[in-house]
Amino acid sequence: MKIAALAGGTGAAKLLRGLARLVDPGDLTVIGNTGDDLRLWGLHISPDLDTVCYALGGVVDVAKGWGRRDETFHALEAMGRFGEPTWFGLGDRDLATHLHRTRLLAEGRTLTEATAAVAAGLGVAQRVLPMSDQPVRTRILGPDGWLDFQEYFVREKAQPAVQAVRYDGAESAAPAPGVVEAILEARAVIVCPSNPITSVRPILAVPGIARALEESRATVLAVSPIVGGEAVSGPAGRLMAACGLPVSAIGVTAAYAPWLDTLAVHEGDAPLAADLEARGVAVLVTDTLMTSPAKETALARRLLEALP
Repeated sequence: MKIAALAGGTGAAKLLRGLARLVDPGDLTVIGNTGDDLRLWGLHISPDLDTVCYALGGVVDVAKGWGRRDETFHALEAMGRFGEPTWFGLGDRDLATHLHRTRLLAEGRTLTEATAAVAAGLGVAQRVLPMSDQPVRTRILGPDGWLDFQEYFVREKAQPAVQAVRYDGAESAAPAPGVVEAILEARAVIVCPSNPITSVRPILAVPGIARALEESRATVLAVSPIVGGEAVSGPAGRLMAACGLPVSAIGVTAAYAPWLDTLAVHEGDAPLAADLEARGVAVLVTDTLMTSPAKETALARRLLEALP
């Protein structure tokens, strides 16, 4: 059973861990968001790709949901003494990932090749692909002007009022090698419970990916990151509202139209099922809050069982 997963960071990592326990590694391809990528200290940092690789490689900091387990921050402290920016908390083990990636890119490797090397070094058996080898950057318009996503999310702690969102570079980007093929060959495409605006839509903004989702014979199944009118984590609710979408499973469905087949919603959102079905989307009501490894696996199993 070939599965392609569209993935952001922390919420995606939980579901991917569950899927990895049930799906043969060779049958799972993860297509990761790179709209969050940034350069800091001269390094190319891919936060969502790294979170996915750390989770699948068994080295993620489970308590935080991102970063490396048993991390230290000696380099961060030392860089601060030189007046370098320290708002993005790079740990020492995490730093090795970015040094490795940046060296490979400087030698002429593509981001796809660098990501494969990072994944292999971490013992990841699944295929992890960036959405594109070309730079696409999510930018947020706040009261004082445009911010890169990590400036908005980490440095400013997602506090500025959001006036607009754009995906710089998307119009001239192309899907990374293997992305479209993974979607077209899959029996199922699973959209992880990631932020629809800043984790999933950057992937969709790359020309050819949304079309592949429409053309694919795969069942496209998404997990709503909104429960009870609020985001499970992060600023997804505020960003959805800023983009004119209801902060609910209804808004998630609208964000993923017209290619979404099934939406998994939390048990408390069961009253929305009739409205969602009227929009042409099948509804899977289940426990979507992955608060333990057992619940990660249980949700993954429910998604797989829902496939025709």
